[in-house]
Amino acid sequence: MEEIRVFVENVIELMGVTGPSVHVLRHILLVLFAILFAWLIGVICHKIMVPLLLKLTKHTDVKWDDVIFNEQVLRSACNIIPAIIIWILLPLIFYQFHVVREVLERITAIYITVMSARTAFVFVDSFNNLDTGAQRSSTQQYLKSFCGVLKILLLFIATVVVFAIAINRSPLALFAGLGATSAILMLVFKDTIAGLVAGVRLTSNDMLHCGDWITVPSAGADGIVEEMTLTTVKIRNFDNSIVTVSPIALVDGSFTNWIGMQNSAGRRVTKKAYFDFNSIGLLTPDVKKNIIDRGYFKAEELNDDDINISLYRKYMENFIASRKEVNKNMSYVVRQLDSSQGGLPLEFYFFLINKDSKLYEHDCAKIMDSAYAIAREFGLVIFQSQNVISLR
Repeated sequence: MEEIRVFVENVIELMGVTGPSVHVLRHILLVLFAILFAWLIGVICHKIMVPLLLKLTKHTDVKWDDVIFNEQVLRSACNIIPAIIIWILLPLIFYQFHVVREVLERITAIYITVMSARTAFVFVDSFNNLDTGAQRSSTQQYLKSFCGVLKILLLFIATVVVFAIAINRSPLALFAGLGATSAILMLVFKDTIAGLVAGVRLTSNDMLHCGDWITVPSAGADGIVEEMTLTTVKIRNFDNSIVTVSPIALVDGSFTNWIGMQNSAGRRVTKKAYFDFNSIGLLTPDVKKNIIDRGYFKAEELNDDDINISLYRKYMENFIASRKEVNKNMSYVVRQLDSSQGGLPLEFYFFLINKDSKLYEHDCAKIMDSAYAIAREFGLVIFQSQNVISLR
């Protein structure tokens, strides 16, 4: 830079400028040169270095460098280099104007800090695009939580450094002073800190992942988790409405995660039907003939002391096992529950292969429709309250 300054002075002498105007013209030319040099370095970085680095990362066998050192990160970093050039040249340009030099150095330093923080944010965000093998893997959740905490920490550090530069104080002195006010800061940001801790607990304990179907009764949420951050959980309900829930509400309260059902081989069905006690009894000749004619049982399989509801339970278990919609490798049973004023309840317990809500409801309805209709063939009457108001 000293040689450049000498060159500029020689140019001024050749131009025939003398007197006080020499100092002004010298600084103007030096400023123009510094701006031109910084701009040239920026162009070289954007037009040559960035494409070159992108080609190098694409030709490597690993994929993480393509994600982390992506174009957005590299171009954001290139915006810092011209400012660093200006910051280095300022003492040599304004060596006679100390106040101007100090003000410009502070402004440039603040710009460098802000752009460095922005580059760090972009770099941290690129970690979320790393392929960890599965959308809901624990590694990805840990990584996203870590990135959230790291961005908050970077923002805090950048804010303190910018404030320290503005008041011409050492950032270390400000960090030391913050230790005395940590109790006040914790009180002010109590909810934020609690949310961060709850978010970390959700991911570290493997309680929730993006793509899970959850139900949160307190928040009126019943749908798929679309996004998880350290402070919010975004849920898209099945009616396409979006509910945002705080991690604190999930950790301190209760919610149902249906991922176990989604990953299992079947979705459970538990249905009850109440039968009138007056219809339960020994097989009558007409009922016996009816179930034989319909092929429910063979004549040699029946005895004179058979009870109609017992035969019905046995038949319905075989009927459920014969259905293609039912997973026969999982539990299935038709069992009797404790009697009540509504009649004798039978519980139909089995697992359907289709777990999609619409197919599940249709398959369940098919089987239960048959259960209600076949009960009549065994002489059974399903209990129904007689206190029904007829609407006309």
